[in-house]
Amino acid sequence: MIERLISFSLRNRYLVLLLAAGLFAWGAYSVRASKIDAIPDLSENQVIVFTEWMGRSPQIMEDQVTYPLVTNMQGLPKVKSVRGTSMFGMSFVFLIFEDDADIYWARERVLERLNYAQRLLPTGVTPTLGPDGTGVGHVLWYTLKAPGLDLGEQRALQDWYVKFGLQNVPGVSEVASFGGFQKQYQVTVDPTKMTYYGITLPQVLAAVRSNNNEAGGRKFEQSGVGYIIKTTGYIQDMATLENVPVITQGTTPVRIRDVATVQMTGEARLGIMDLNGEGEAVGGIVVMRYGENADAMITRVKAKMEQIRAGLPPGVSFQLVYDRSGLIQDSVDSIKHTLLEEMVVVSLVVLLFLFHWRSALSILIQIPITIATSFILLNAFDISSNIMSLTGIALAIGVIVDNGIVMTENAYRNLAEYQAGESAGGPPDAGPEPPTALPAAAGPAPSTPTPVSHG
Repeated sequence: MIERLISFSLRNRYLVLLLAAGLFAWGAYSVRASKIDAIPDLSENQVIVFTEWMGRSPQIMEDQVTYPLVTNMQGLPKVKSVRGTSMFGMSFVFLIFEDDADIYWARERVLERLNYAQRLLPTGVTPTLGPDGTGVGHVLWYTLKAPGLDLGEQRALQDWYVKFGLQNVPGVSEVASFGGFQKQYQVTVDPTKMTYYGITLPQVLAAVRSNNNEAGGRKFEQSGVGYIIKTTGYIQDMATLENVPVITQGTTPVRIRDVATVQMTGEARLGIMDLNGEGEAVGGIVVMRYGENADAMITRVKAKMEQIRAGLPPGVSFQLVYDRSGLIQDSVDSIKHTLLEEMVVVSLVVLLFLFHWRSALSILIQIPITIATSFILLNAFDISSNIMSLTGIALAIGVIVDNGIVMTENAYRNLAEYQAGESAGGPPDAGPEPPTALPAAAGPAPSTPTPVSHG
């Protein structure tokens, strides 16, 4: 089989060259279209179900939220395992699917089952799906450099402007904000005053909810003009919240300010974000969507940051804390440097031992064609160009070069022996001449000798 393939290639040299050129062109296109990342994504197909029920202990979260979700999520198609964890006010359920399961198909199956499991949870508790990112999807961290803004203003700028702009970038699954204070109206009740007026905590909660709402009326016409009635009931400042009535005793309303203290403050935090020991910082984490090109996505995010920068307050700018594109670029530069070194070393070795530049050229041509063909296979199997895959290519080049040297040296030796045999007057594989028959002194003439074939 191999002999026939070699013979066919020798008889059809132009066809072989055309095929090699086509593979190289296809491989060059595959190199440009290949997904580039620094870290190989070895994470499993995972769907996260997140449930928040603030103020509840981990045991309550486990009994009333995590356990019902875990038991009802079992039995989904292509699910390998279901894991759950509970903490103060939060519940996480991790569903691990088989490797051949499409991640978005898996998310649809989980949503279908959540519609059934919702009725088993306490009233007001709504589970949600986590982002469609992977375990290595944190590709970019940034903070806001805002010397003239406090932490609450920086967090508001991040949540209501920067985050919405970056989430529109193709390939971004989520922009998770961290640090700072999330502004909120906080009502601190006084138990003594509540007891004096005979007011309960549910009454205070109901008064705040009912007075922080808007409702629409019907449409009416007057003088040939149509008017739509609506109310403006959202709380805009602390004074409005303080004057919300809770109950009415006789003709005197008891307001929020009579039984509680209203203040503008930040939401209670479980930790802080400190940057290099220089103080607290506000920023975000850009999470890459499953199966995206990390290098191209980071480039798009940075371009979007330049657009967002124009709308930031004076003196506010972005500071990149973690940028994977640097590691990606170093990985690509390393493989390029390795390839150039191997090509130079191989050329010198072949020229030194064979003293034949055409032999060195034939080996050097094999390297780019083989590398280009390997990228075709990487794209076919949806494998990104990362540290592990590029290192495997670099190691395989050594084997390719060794084979090229062995084959070239073998062909060179056989050609040299063939040329040496022709210069001696016969083919190199000709056997010894047959012995000449000596004539007999007497007797009949010798018969004609039978020709002997030497192959």
